[in-house]
Amino acid sequence: MKRHPNFIRLRSTYFRLQIFVVVCNWEFFHTLVVHLQYMNIHLETDRLIIRDLTEQDVDGMFVLDSDPEVHTYLGNKPITQKAAALKYIRDVNLQYKQRGIGRWAVEMKETGEFIGWCGMRLYTDYTFNNHTNFHDIGYRIQRKFWGKGFATEASKACLEYAWNVLKLDKIYGITEKGNEASHKVLLKIGLNYLEDFHYEPEKMMLRWYSISKPE
Repeated sequence: MKRHPNFIRLRSTYFRLQIFVVVCNWEFFHTLVVHLQYMNIHLETDRLIIRDLTEQDVDGMFVLDSDPEVHTYLGNKPITQKAAALKYIRDVNLQYKQRGIGRWAVEMKETGEFIGWCGMRLYTDYTFNNHTNFHDIGYRIQRKFWGKGFATEASKACLEYAWNVLKLDKIYGITEKGNEASHKVLLKIGLNYLEDFHYEPEKMMLRWYSISKPE
């Protein structure tokens, strides 16, 4: 049977197990469900696997974040040591545990090669455009994979996950003013450009986007 082009397969290593649990405590049961729902989740698109970041991704993450061109519109400098890449991965894994979501690794389905990350981040520790405690969709792809539609493909899958699994009602997006490539990706996946704003901590002009859950 031919699949719809926007078909997305949800996968989890947990779902390969058959588990029988007798639970009398509702709070424990809820915690268990959240753990099963959010940890080690995979999304599969036509070309990509989207999964949790792990420490085994450190080499690919270093390639990504040590590239000056990747950092053109990020407001920070490229990393110079793998320890910085490892710290980022560990920080994201902590977000999985504390916030239930965080950026995910993106790899090529055919080869397993790490190409970058994408997905949701729950911002609780920063304020952007007078907003705190909001979900942002983002992505960062290795330069050799630019121009192939991978950021769009991965982001569309993550949006579907946000609506159907996380049950979010609204998602925001942020790019630096002048980053036309990311501007086009966000518009292509359905976000609406709202306004520019000044981000004082990094003295940057940023663009602000949002999208609401489809009816």
